[in-house]
Amino acid sequence: MISAQDFCDILADRGFTTASGVPCSHFGGPIAHLSTQPGRYVPAPNEGSALAVAAGAALSGQRAYVMLQNSGLGNLINPLTSLVMTYQLPILTFASLRGWPDPATDEPQHAVMGPSTHRLLDSVGSPHYTLHAEDTTDRFTELLDSAQKDLDAQQAPFVLVERGAIGKAAVHEAAPPWGVASSTAIRVVTDSCPEASVIATTGYTGRDVFAVADRPGNFYMQGSMGHASSLGLGVALAHPERTVVVLDGDGAVLMHLGALSMIGHEGPANLIHVVLDNQSHESTGGQATTSATTSFSAAALAAGYRSAVDCDSEDSLRNAVLKAMAASGPHLISVRTLPRTGAIPPRATNALTPQAIRDRFQQDLNGS
Repeated sequence: MISAQDFCDILADRGFTTASGVPCSHFGGPIAHLSTQPGRYVPAPNEGSALAVAAGAALSGQRAYVMLQNSGLGNLINPLTSLVMTYQLPILTFASLRGWPDPATDEPQHAVMGPSTHRLLDSVGSPHYTLHAEDTTDRFTELLDSAQKDLDAQQAPFVLVERGAIGKAAVHEAAPPWGVASSTAIRVVTDSCPEASVIATTGYTGRDVFAVADRPGNFYMQGSMGHASSLGLGVALAHPERTVVVLDGDGAVLMHLGALSMIGHEGPANLIHVVLDNQSHESTGGQATTSATTSFSAAALAAGYRSAVDCDSEDSLRNAVLKAMAASGPHLISVRTLPRTGAIPPRATNALTPQAIRDRFQQDLNGS
């Protein structure tokens, strides 16, 4: 293992002045360390945007690197192949190796990408190297020496990072929190519309929903970050007779913010989109999102939602849900939530297979 500070310092000594990325627990240490230094790290909404930021830095003569989870390589492939490779911009990317070498040791959403990561990069001609948990700073330096040859050849190499290869760092203390506990907000929403079909976004939100409000009409997303609202739109359009509630997170909404425009355009009267906004990527270590400078309610109204409100208490949230139930949507409800404390509930797939979650949700939709 190498320390988070050594990781950042070695790269800085090599002239890398800019970093961007989407949080993964593997990179919690470096992101926390860089975030204490203004201008060193750009928190991106998705992996493709992170790579494009680095491409802009490279185009401007700076050295840049990207950090991301390998599950996000799908978001990265388009700008990698059509921007970075096309213009031969030398960018170094660090990708975690979730679901590798043994997919059974990780969450089910990593079962496909984990064993495929190396082959995927091979398929597009990206050179790559692996940093193992037992590797030292000397080995890290050797990998960077190899990657430097690729950068000199105007290629975009990857360093694939095994779990435990990079140490942690203290997370910067944020301002004192305020808002509603996530589990409380979820219970208020689900109690207010007990017959609704519920789409729960990935991460801790899905775990909380499973713990406090599990029922057959819930669909728990494993991975696919940022797509809960689009999935909910598909369900809402297919079943206009059924209220559909999307329980989303601030980081997930920001990842694919354009979905708001799609939902506003389609105008499903039966869709209620609830954003639990704790201003952090909590399941990867509490790294800050950019929601502090974004109004989800204003964005939703501008995108064509019929209504959008902000809530910061149980009563205001309950009233907002009941009002949305009584009027044609789509509606967006943004609720400020507190950082989670105590033990985190297990994910739904600890008790149910993904296929079982699918089957019982479909049966509930069909009234059987």
